[in-house]
Amino acid sequence: MINFLSIKVAEIPKDYPEIQAIRRVVFLDEQKVDPALEFDGKDAISEHLVAYLNEEAVGTARIRYLEDKTAKIERLAVLSTARGQGIGTKIMEKALQVIANKNITEVVIHAQEYVKDLYKKLDFVEEGEIFEEASILHVKMRRKISSSK
Repeated sequence: MINFLSIKVAEIPKDYPEIQAIRRVVFLDEQKVDPALEFDGKDAISEHLVAYLNEEAVGTARIRYLEDKTAKIERLAVLSTARGQGIGTKIMEKALQVIANKNITEVVIHAQEYVKDLYKKLDFVEEGEIFEEASILHVKMRRKISSSK
């Protein structure tokens, strides 16, 4: 069977239950993140992406616009059943495309330390010391972005 991957900007509230379900499994169940930290009240002011593998929602990320020129990609999650196929990278590439269509000049992320190489391949650069967020080691990373306008 050929796997068909599609990634779209989510329609909220229609797609939100799928996004919540993915994040619950990955962050709450697998990584034991506190639900109050995971669902921090910022979803409503963010843009969300959802990835479908053969029409099943398997991945997500959110984009939060911090100020005029900076966006932050957060909550990148791929279900364990779909990992190892480059879906996380493809979600990030889509997020960067979405951001490039706005007047944004840089993107920041708080990468979980063990997956920072995924972001390095996408031209993100580590910044500062490793820190703990939700009891998980992270590193701040940044990438300049050129507008596609």
